[in-house]
Amino acid sequence: MRYVFAINFKSYETAYNNVALDIARTANQLTSKYNNVRIILAVPSVMVSKLNSIYDDIFLQHLDPLEFGAYTGYLSADSLKYLEVKGTLVNHSEHKIIYRDIEKIVKKIKDVGKESLVCADTSGEAAGIAYLDPTMIAVEPPELIGSGIPVSRAKPEIITDSVSAVKKIKNIPVLAGAGITMPDDAVKAIELGSSGVLIASAVMKAKDPNKVIINFVEAINGI
Repeated sequence: MRYVFAINFKSYETAYNNVALDIARTANQLTSKYNNVRIILAVPSVMVSKLNSIYDDIFLQHLDPLEFGAYTGYLSADSLKYLEVKGTLVNHSEHKIIYRDIEKIVKKIKDVGKESLVCADTSGEAAGIAYLDPTMIAVEPPELIGSGIPVSRAKPEIITDSVSAVKKIKNIPVLAGAGITMPDDAVKAIELGSSGVLIASAVMKAKDPNKVIINFVEAINGI
C-alpha cells in the first residue's frame, strides 16, 4: 500500500516564504523517487497558486460550510471546484466545526470529485466521522499537538482504537498525528495500524525542513 505523509503548513512564517517553495520542490523530487509514499502539503489558501506550480498534491487547510454569497473573509465550500487543489483538511483541532458542518463539507467535496482529510480528537470522534465516508481521517489528540511528545509513543491506544473503530464502519485510511517529531515516530504509528501521519511543526519549524522531509519519507518508504 502507499503510505501518506501529510504536512500541515499551518500559518507559520515558513508557510509563506521561500521555505514553502523549497518544501514543494523537495516533495516533487521525493514523489518521483519513492512510489510507496504519498506526500500531501496542506497550505494556506493564498499560497495555493504559487505552490501548485511546483507540486500538485496540494490541500487546503480549511473550508467553511457556506455556499457562494456575502461571506467576507470566509472560504466557501462551493469554491473548491474552482481551486487547483486535490482536497482539503476539515475539522482540524485548531479550527473545529460541528458535525453537521463536517457532513455538509464532505458531501460538497465528494460532489466535485476531490478529497477530504477529516481530523478527529478521539477514536470516538473518528468513528462518527467514518459514517460520513471521507477520503481519510487523521486522529490527533490536541494535548499532544506541537508538544514533541509523539502520540505513537505516549498514547498508542489512540491509534489502535481509532483504526479499529473506523474499520468497523468503513475501510477508510486513518492517519496519526500530534507530536510526531522523528521518523521513528512515524514508523511506529504505521506499525500500530495507521496509514501514515499528519505532521506540522517537525517540518515547518525545523532548521532544515527539507532534510527532515527526506528523513521521514525514506523511513516510511522502507517499511
